[in-house]
Amino acid sequence: MRLINVETEKFEEFVVSSSDTLKYAILSHAWDSDGEITFQDFKDHGLHLLNKKGHKKGHKGLTKIAMTCSLARKDDIPYVWVDTCCIDKTSSAELTEAINSMFNWYQDAQVCYVWLADLPAATEESIDSSLKRCRWFTRGWTLQEVTHP
Repeated sequence: MRLINVETEKFEEFVVSSSDTLKYAILSHAWDSDGEITFQDFKDHGLHLLNKKGHKKGHKGLTKIAMTCSLARKDDIPYVWVDTCCIDKTSSAELTEAINSMFNWYQDAQVCYVWLADLPAATEESIDSSLKRCRWFTRGWTLQEVTHP
């Protein structure tokens, strides 16, 4: 399992068994149509360097990962897992392993953060009405993601 260390903002790899007590947060989100930060992007540059060098600066996927790391630091959780960058999708073996392990990864996480990119800022409209229109609620696998940590 590849995780992002929230202090170093670099990948660390772990061999995880069901008896492990690895403390990590996991992100549930709808992928952005503008693209996401991939494994290769993150491996080559890291979150810190992406910000410092301006590479993909302002990219929604980068913001999503940075905010997830920030929340985990505040919650005293040392690692985060974000599917878009923690899985090398160019490796069919790794992708298959990740798909087969995902249920357990969500179940074993300390917390599952949900990224609602299209939730409007506070308005007079009720929160229930705004939430129902978020793309995240249209995804079939989100129930599994938030009910297992």
